[in-house]
Amino acid sequence: MPPLITSIADEAAIAFDNLSDRASNLVHPTLRLGVTGLSRAGKTVFISSLVHNLLHGGRLPLFEAMRSGRVSGVTLEEQPDDAVPRFQYEDHIRALVRDRIWPDSTRAISELRLTIQYESASGWSRMFSSGKLSIDIVDYPGEWLLDLPLLQQDYRTFSANTVELARTGIRSELSTAWLEESAKIDMDAPADEMTARKLSTLFSEYLRACKADERSLSTLPPGRFLMPGDLEGSPALTFAPLPDMPDERPPSGSLRAMMERRFEAYKSVVVKPFFREHFARLDRQIVLVDALQAINRGPEAVQDLERALADVLGCFRPGTNNFLSALLRRRIDKVLVAATKADHLHHESHDRLQAVTRRLVDRAIETIGRSGAGIEVMALASVRATREANVKENGEDLPVIVGTPMAGETIGGERFDGNRSTAVFPGDLPEDPSGFFRELDDPSLHAHLPHLNILRFRPPKLEETGDGLTLSVPHIRLDRALQFLIGDRLA
Repeated sequence: MPPLITSIADEAAIAFDNLSDRASNLVHPTLRLGVTGLSRAGKTVFISSLVHNLLHGGRLPLFEAMRSGRVSGVTLEEQPDDAVPRFQYEDHIRALVRDRIWPDSTRAISELRLTIQYESASGWSRMFSSGKLSIDIVDYPGEWLLDLPLLQQDYRTFSANTVELARTGIRSELSTAWLEESAKIDMDAPADEMTARKLSTLFSEYLRACKADERSLSTLPPGRFLMPGDLEGSPALTFAPLPDMPDERPPSGSLRAMMERRFEAYKSVVVKPFFREHFARLDRQIVLVDALQAINRGPEAVQDLERALADVLGCFRPGTNNFLSALLRRRIDKVLVAATKADHLHHESHDRLQAVTRRLVDRAIETIGRSGAGIEVMALASVRATREANVKENGEDLPVIVGTPMAGETIGGERFDGNRSTAVFPGDLPEDPSGFFRELDDPSLHAHLPHLNILRFRPPKLEETGDGLTLSVPHIRLDRALQFLIGDRLA
């Protein structure tokens, strides 16, 4: 993908920010880690568990610096950017550990600084290194990342792409009210605020219907229409795509001209500042993916997730950082794509979940790999909410997972109250991801697609030591993720 921001002024501002960061790094070595993912992927839970395990000496055998005893201390530090909300780690971990409820989802950008005191593995490095690394964890909604491709589109292209997608599959039903209302209006008539508001409202309702759990579609820009924050009701969010627009420029003062102007305002007021102030300053990135939810919702949800991930990963500026690029045009030199909620499957299917996720991002892996950046795909569970067991069925051992379903969850007609644990056979993912995707592409083979029994489980009840200290949050492969993302910086 070509550069998302091409103006000299924008690049100069990015270079200035990078110079400031690098100057600070000479005194205080820092790595900026971006954490994102689409809805329900578990960004808040991932950060909370990562921090909790580092602070409490969790079981992290594949995180070499911790395993070898070279980490002497981990502390939370003062919020580094005064204009960015702090990631409220204490509130989120209290919800997980004390209340056994999942914390609220990411609604806006937030940040947290974690500082690791360590001893280098190299005697030569110990002579020159401070032995201290700060990790600035930047949490932001994946929906905002899906806005970045809009910077390369004009209003007519955005409208054409959005309307074309809205006329396909289940979206064609969900978009009916918006598209029918759009067809009634004269887009070249004088601009009218009430018409703009009505179209914008109907378009937002269509996006929310696509995002709903029962459909779990992922390609939903503009992202702030679903998470407006303090921009709710502003002109920058009061527009909508228009179908079947003519090629010529809109008449001055027309509804079409107003919609075009507000689309450009959205890019200037919302998208560009996010890119410059946050995204362009990242060193490393993890993208969390709820592939299980999409698989359970069917072919259209999986195909939409594949499209969204291609858009998300296409936004990065991957590559190795030489001296000049590190100063002026920072690149993301490591990207981790992590399929979450691996604890919802028996361990025999973890490799299959990883293989399906890798297939979802095949094209992006090839592109990022060519750039020289490191990329890894893995299946993990930031918080392990289940344990594994075997039950006898028809004289055979059946691998199951055991946990406490959340209140209201149902399976086989049975409704759970949030207190009683149960054993669930989650189903199996296909051994061959290529065959799975062939079946996705062929409607005549959809009956052969796997069905998974995916429940929402409560966070686990954590035991306490004899001294009353709560043990660290259990996980699956969080240590492997840490080693990939920051292990080399602690060498």
